[in-house]
Amino acid sequence: MVTSPVQIGPATLYCGDAYQIRPSLGFFDADVMDPPYLFDNSGGGTFRKSRVGADRIVAEGLDQGFDRTIINPLLCGAVAVFCHNDQLPELLPYLDGVFHRFALLMWTKPNPMPMRNRHYLPDTEPFIHAWNRGYHPIGEHHDMHRWIHANSMPTKLFDHPTVKPMAVMEKILRNVSGEAICDPFMGTGSTGVAAIRAGKRFTGIEKNPAHFATAVERLRTAWEQINDRAQAPKIEATA
Repeated sequence: MVTSPVQIGPATLYCGDAYQIRPSLGFFDADVMDPPYLFDNSGGGTFRKSRVGADRIVAEGLDQGFDRTIINPLLCGAVAVFCHNDQLPELLPYLDGVFHRFALLMWTKPNPMPMRNRHYLPDTEPFIHAWNRGYHPIGEHHDMHRWIHANSMPTKLFDHPTVKPMAVMEKILRNVSGEAICDPFMGTGSTGVAAIRAGKRFTGIEKNPAHFATAVERLRTAWEQINDRAQAPKIEATA
């Protein structure tokens, strides 16, 4: 079921299924998304009780992966998409085949979840920025690193297990071309907050009503803060 969209300044938010809604919205300069990962949460040994965030991901069904056709190069000039390490072998060839170029980037975090399963600690999280001609990455020279360093966000902050830090999302929004941004897996709205702070138009889709309500609240607060700053009287320097 799709409800009527909520409009907040330059942001339009839909509560519903991205696979139904996104194709109907037309072209955006960039799709920026954090879709469900595909990973195994079994095991854990002595750290089992510490894996609250990963357990919550499983409980919400966010460990089953996503249909990559949600990334449609006919509907976006570029895409920035997060994924699990194990999804890279499938996702990279797909993006390489339908976009002009791509870059593999990393979010590095000093506080990873204590999970290995005979693997490395998840202290890096990949995201891919792929683009077609005319939508190449932008930004100041110092802002064009292929990595961003930031702590993970605690689940309790917005009652969601995979909230991306604002520092990460703000970097991405500085680096994608264009003014119209869509996030088909909006969650609690971090992409939207970063987008409107960057002066861009944002459209978000989230199927979980509780997370959608959180996104609405966060976007309203962010938009009010932007307006308050714009209306604040400017103090002129005196000689």
